[in-house]
Amino acid sequence: MDYANRGRPPRKKKPSGTAKGKARNTKRGAASKSVAARPVPWLIVILALVLVGLFTWFLVSINGKSEESEKTLPNLTKQPVTDADKLPTKPEERWQYIEELENKEVYVDVPERELGPPKLMQCGSFRSLDDAQALRARMAMVGLEAIVRASEGTTEANRGTWHRVILGPYETKRDAERDRHKLQRAQIFGCQIWNWNLGEL
Repeated sequence: MDYANRGRPPRKKKPSGTAKGKARNTKRGAASKSVAARPVPWLIVILALVLVGLFTWFLVSINGKSEESEKTLPNLTKQPVTDADKLPTKPEERWQYIEELENKEVYVDVPERELGPPKLMQCGSFRSLDDAQALRARMAMVGLEAIVRASEGTTEANRGTWHRVILGPYETKRDAERDRHKLQRAQIFGCQIWNWNLGEL
């Protein structure tokens, strides 16, 4: 059997482009005719007109009522003021505590000024005079003028000459505390306040 010479099945003819265009045009024309042929919704139009009319009537009726209420309100400003409408007079106030405070004595505890010998503040005690003078120079940089006093040790462990760096004398301990805080801000610590007299050193 000869399969090569066998005939092929005939091809179907495609519709031409003009035929397709004609079919599309006819569909569009039918759609536009159906839109144009729809009836006007008269019920919706009538309902909208009725609503607009009711709203207008409501506004007009409100406007008329406001004018009538203004006419019917009583004019309160023109009514005469009688004695019954006046407020009662304000009674005189008597403050008792003012009189009491004028005659009252107040006792306040005020601490008495510190009594006793003047205060001295020792910030260091050195065997070497150079060390004492170095601390005195650091204190002078802060603005405090110290003195260096040589004294002899009284115990066996402290025998020999000691050079004390001293500030003062101060009349009160508060004055000495003020200078001690100033030295602490300059990193100079260890100052101690004593009830000493310069003649005793």
